[in-house]
This record gives sequence, C-alpha cells and structure tokens, in this order.
Amino acid sequence: MAASSRKIKILYWIATLLIVIGISLPALLFFNAQMAIDAIKQLGFPDYFRIELTIAKIIGGFTLVLPMIPPRIKEWTYVGFFIDFFSAALANWIVNGFGMAIFPLVCIVLLAASYTCWHKMRGTLTLATPY
Repeated sequence: MAASSRKIKILYWIATLLIVIGISLPALLFFNAQMAIDAIKQLGFPDYFRIELTIAKIIGGFTLVLPMIPPRIKEWTYVGFFIDFFSAALANWIVNGFGMAIFPLVCIVLLAASYTCWHKMRGTLTLATPY
C-alpha cells in the first residue's frame, strides 16, 4: 500500500469515526434527555422530529462504517448527514446566534473530508468532466 493511500485511509477513518462518535452515539444516548427535548422545542421543531432524527442518525452512522453497504446507499447517507448538519447550523444561527452554528459547520467539514477520502479510496473521485 502506497504511503499516500494509507494516509487517505487513515484520514477517512478519523473523519468518519469522529462523525459517528460525535453525532450518532450521542443521539442514541441522549435523545430522551431533557436538554435534547428543550433544544428541539426551542428551535421550533415538533417533539416527534427528535425521535425521527435520532433514528436517522443511528442508521446513518452504521451505514457509514459498515463496509458491506452499497456505494449508492453511502452516497445518500452523506447527503442526509449534510442536510442534517446544514439545517442544524442554519436553525441554530437564526435562533441562537452564529456561535451555536459552529459545531454543525465543523461537522460539515469532517463530512466533506470523509466523503472525499471515501471516493479517493474507491478511485471514483472526479472533480470535472471534460466535454
């Protein structure tokens, strides 16, 4: 294995595990905590959305780390996590100010690193298609 492909693989796993450990695991452990219930309510979302979001984050976490998941499903998992992080950043920025939007924006950067490395490992990263 070439040194650069090894670095890409290490960066992929670091970024991906930070997403899963930082998002999916807390979603599972704290979704029923009063703080989570209050945060969803403060942002103006209905309470059932908290449960729906928790289930999606747990499924998404498994989808990103399990190697037998088909690439198309992983692609949509990345899309789903991006929508989640972007929506969280926007909602927190509007309701609580920019300071509360920083964590979801950091998650977007980690997600982009994971996504880019995943494509590089698969040899499917293309930045432009010449015509």
